[in-house]
Amino acid sequence: MGNSVLEIKNLSKRYNSQWALKNVNLRLEKGRIYGLIGKNGAGKTTLMRMVAGLGFPTNGTVELFGKSREDGLKDTNRRMGALIEYPAVIGNMTAKENIHFQCLMRGIPNFELEDELLELTGLKDTGKKKVKNFSLGMKQRLGIAVVLLGSPELLLLDEPINALDPSGVIEIRNLLKRLREFENKTILISSHNLPELYQTATDYIIIHNGEVKDMLTHEELEEHCKSYISIESTDINKLAMVLEKELETSNFQVMPGKSISLYDLPGNMEQFGQVLYDNGVVITKLAVVETSLEEYYMRVIGGDGNDGSVQE
Repeated sequence: MGNSVLEIKNLSKRYNSQWALKNVNLRLEKGRIYGLIGKNGAGKTTLMRMVAGLGFPTNGTVELFGKSREDGLKDTNRRMGALIEYPAVIGNMTAKENIHFQCLMRGIPNFELEDELLELTGLKDTGKKKVKNFSLGMKQRLGIAVVLLGSPELLLLDEPINALDPSGVIEIRNLLKRLREFENKTILISSHNLPELYQTATDYIIIHNGEVKDMLTHEELEEHCKSYISIESTDINKLAMVLEKELETSNFQVMPGKSISLYDLPGNMEQFGQVLYDNGVVITKLAVVETSLEEYYMRVIGGDGNDGSVQE
């Protein structure tokens, strides 16, 4: 098994006649932060629910720490913590009271652990303030503190930075990085905030219409996110034909509107422009663009604005 924490094989989930997940195959390794990227309805929450044991797959298997959920349910649940949708906290209690209550419920009477978790999540000085008066970022951090009870090795966090203000986002980012760097946790986090995932994750999983379209490391993403040339023309079809036949490249993508993104940068821009001119291609705009995670994501899913899958 090596450093494998989670292995998903041919996982599918169907609701009535629609597939929320289709033959998903993933392998997550210890001590990494995996950013799960996808639109609403792409399958992110469904995937996390299947891993957390909150639903049953139609087909396929989920193995945690080398064991299937059926073979090692008690052991795998103890080694995993999940925050899916909303934090399970009580509004009329303080942060410390919430942690203490959860410890009693789980049979973990450890006052030192309670204080450690409050300090780790930055809530040690909240005193008698009730959770109902917490900011959303504070509630999310308390939810993560609850998830950390029992020192789980794998964390599933579904949209933990959704609707947070910038300071709240930074707080969660720093917390996740500390959990990885100092406690060697493996974290699967979903988010719509792609710039934030770019700063947080070590690996990225792109899911679209229930299928995993790409999985790559941060280093591989850096390689993909090199500069490209955006070309607008009065005749995109002719431009594409010239690129393929005269310049012998197919490493480009036709974008919505009248533009093409060319990922093979010409060595000689003057010669490049001359070839287009000689073949009757009228260029209306040409610019060198730096690729972001958002643009790479759109490139992978094909720039399709229609999701068409089951809402999670």
